[in-house]
Amino acid sequence: MLISVILAAGQPVVETPVVTGSPRIEAENPCSYDLESMLKLDWRAFDQDMNGGWRLLSRRDECKLAAAELIREWRHEKRSHKHVLYWHEGQLRAFAGRNQEAIALFRLTYKDVNDDAQFGWNHYVSGSIAFLSNDRESLRNAMDRLKDVPPPADKSMKRPDGTVSEIRWPPNLNVLEAFERCWGKSYAEAYGSDECAESDPK
Repeated sequence: MLISVILAAGQPVVETPVVTGSPRIEAENPCSYDLESMLKLDWRAFDQDMNGGWRLLSRRDECKLAAAELIREWRHEKRSHKHVLYWHEGQLRAFAGRNQEAIALFRLTYKDVNDDAQFGWNHYVSGSIAFLSNDRESLRNAMDRLKDVPPPADKSMKRPDGTVSEIRWPPNLNVLEAFERCWGKSYAEAYGSDECAESDPK
């Protein structure tokens, strides 16, 4: 399978087991964690807990790739093909500058056209791949298609922590606009910097 070939990166460093399911952060090796404890977590605890699982490890810039490898290990252990895991692993690899690896993972997250007709996820995926592929015309085309997705009557969404908020419509357009605004910069810079973010959000 393509992913197993492309993503044959180094394995994470595993330290002495700890009782928690969160990464073990140490001064000597800030990217170390207890792999056994991580693999025991269910999907919600591993991926949706904003303060646990792979996310705590990924907060350090130098640990993005280690967090990506952790997601890969968890996917293989659980035999999980959840699109969101491919996406998050791809993002982490993009943050680490592994663009081709990220593109391969992003391509696994496309949804059936009929299932995506009212959300526009596929346009976001295409725009992200276009940015990583240095294809500005395709990025702009993806933005135009995303803008054409009609808004639903109810734009609220429930977050993993249980809070409900309104989705800014169309979803993820602000990210693609940041890519366009900061064309030529790295994924990490374009995605997360104040310079690339919209200065006057509506």
